[in-house]
Amino acid sequence: MVKCENALGKIEISEQYFSQLLGSVVPTCFGVVGMANSGFSQYIRSFFHRTKYYLDRGVNVVMDDDGLVIELHIIVTYGVNISTIVDSIVNKVRYTIEDATGLSVKEVNVYVDSMIS
Repeated sequence: MVKCENALGKIEISEQYFSQLLGSVVPTCFGVVGMANSGFSQYIRSFFHRTKYYLDRGVNVVMDDDGLVIELHIIVTYGVNISTIVDSIVNKVRYTIEDATGLSVKEVNVYVDSMIS
């Protein structure tokens, strides 16, 4: 739970909200084929439920003292410039989170787990 306070009162936002927001934004970026499982629990869930896609798949969000730390696990298309894709994702994620919530993003870590031709 991410908690912040402003002039109107206290605001609590769940990590699931961030995960679902980013899970719907990141796959729309150029060169991204999809999201990869980012942890054992996501792998087990996808194994038993046999669903190809969850909105929070490949996304981890943690609140730090200085802001949000976002971790993304992606699958990219073979032959594209990975550094360009990652720069685009970082900018889009930072803008989306700061625009939707007003919270600052400390860092965005993008891990390319797979490449598909």
